[in-house]
Amino acid sequence: MDFLRITSLIFICGVLLNFPAKVTAGDIVHDDDLAPKKPGCENDFVLVKVQTWINGEEDAEFVGVGARFGTTIVSKEKNAQQTPLTLSDPRDCCKLPRKKLSGEVVMVDRGHCKFTTKANNAEAAGASAILIVNNQKELYKMVCDPGETDLDIHIPAVMLPQDAGITLNKMLLNGSSVTVQLYSPKRPVVDIAEVFLWLMAVGTILCGSYWSAWSAREAAIEQDKLLKDASEKELPNFGTADSSTVMDINMISAVLFVVVASCFLIVLYKLMRFTWFFEILVVLFCIGGVEGLQTCLVALLARWFNRVGELYIKVPIFGAVSYLTLAVSPFCITFAVVWAVYRNSSFGWIGQDILGIALIITVLQIVRIPNLKVGSVLLGCAFIYDIFWVFASQSLFHESVMIVVARGDKSGEDGIPMLLKIPRLFDPWGGYSIIGFGDILLPGLLVAFSLRYDWLAKKNLRAGYFLWAMIAYGLGLLITYVALNLMDGHGQPALLYIVPFTLGTFLMLGRKRGDLKILWTKGEPERVCPHVCLESIEESNREG
Repeated sequence: MDFLRITSLIFICGVLLNFPAKVTAGDIVHDDDLAPKKPGCENDFVLVKVQTWINGEEDAEFVGVGARFGTTIVSKEKNAQQTPLTLSDPRDCCKLPRKKLSGEVVMVDRGHCKFTTKANNAEAAGASAILIVNNQKELYKMVCDPGETDLDIHIPAVMLPQDAGITLNKMLLNGSSVTVQLYSPKRPVVDIAEVFLWLMAVGTILCGSYWSAWSAREAAIEQDKLLKDASEKELPNFGTADSSTVMDINMISAVLFVVVASCFLIVLYKLMRFTWFFEILVVLFCIGGVEGLQTCLVALLARWFNRVGELYIKVPIFGAVSYLTLAVSPFCITFAVVWAVYRNSSFGWIGQDILGIALIITVLQIVRIPNLKVGSVLLGCAFIYDIFWVFASQSLFHESVMIVVARGDKSGEDGIPMLLKIPRLFDPWGGYSIIGFGDILLPGLLVAFSLRYDWLAKKNLRAGYFLWAMIAYGLGLLITYVALNLMDGHGQPALLYIVPFTLGTFLMLGRKRGDLKILWTKGEPERVCPHVCLESIEESNREG
């Protein structure tokens, strides 16, 4: 792989890894300190499923949000009754409906009076529930005014978006018999998608680390051979691969990460609502995915077809290219193009994960942390970056910039492509469990560094640092999932938990074992030159 190709791959990955901590598809329960609770107005805001039947046949399902007031919505579908739906007269229900109701669900328009007034009038007319149609496509939290006292409401109130109200209104005006079922199912405490996502993240770092360490060990062995046959005094550092295939991160680039990543995140936040900009992101992801997938496949096939892997041909612009690269490139390009076309399909996540994992593994093999000092600065900056843009950005932008970008809220797409994701198969609300590239790649650089050091120092798993770094990363990611569930699905900055676990474990072990100075500065174990060892052995043999 030539320098130009490596530089382009690193640039693409640098763009793609400026993405967020793990979040889920949507919040089912949401509390809001700006809408304080008081007796009669103390419900949590919950999403509500409104299943419809037209003339006895199951039809569309809509999603609304429950009000702060009224009775709570049942959580199990089997406990929810199918109830006839009717229109209010007057439509806004600011006055008592002219027609007496007998347990129907009444649908009213928003406006002209308080939400609680509508609910009280609907209950007085005999309605069993009230659906309030918003005058916008978005949902709105229905709260109580500070001075309200008439809050003894015993029917559930749900707000529907404008498009849902238009659809239901057409059905009713056509004379169709419409019945609805209201319920708010709870998400499972642990979804199998989170387990598989955890395994994917850990497995990706594991593969990338072993590939990186294997390359470093092969380079060290090759240099040992050169030292045995050569007498030059100045030779490359041990344990480093050819400079054309590896790029070390320095202190400046580690610090600049926060600045560049923050600027790019703001650009995403402002421009991702434009279709052309989102398509650029897709193209960048495809280019990086093709490079990653191609590199991984060539590396694997080269182990089985050694002779073919060593044959090269000159290609204009690209220079010398191996026959294996030419063989797998059409497949990789086709794979990425097919994913781009069908990325919004139900199976699009599979291609996205394959391309993303290949890209991350490739970068873990190419980009390296030279020592623990640079790793600490990089992860420390990423730690601050993650926390600020998930939590602190809400005070500046009135919403979490990181979470908005991750979900693709303003793009009209099903999330951005720079994420690993798995559908929540057993979640009644559907959606995806996702994790950002940065939450795998950045800690992965430290874990890969630990394995390279262990192999060069000839440490076994228990006496080395890699095993404990992997365990620390797995625990940190696990704690992220626990925090996510405790926060009712609110997005969490994964590096908030992962960085203290991985970096903290590394630092404590290094200090305890007396290796911290070498790890912090040099990043490689002290090694004796092979020709010096041979001379010492020969001298001892002569003396003997």
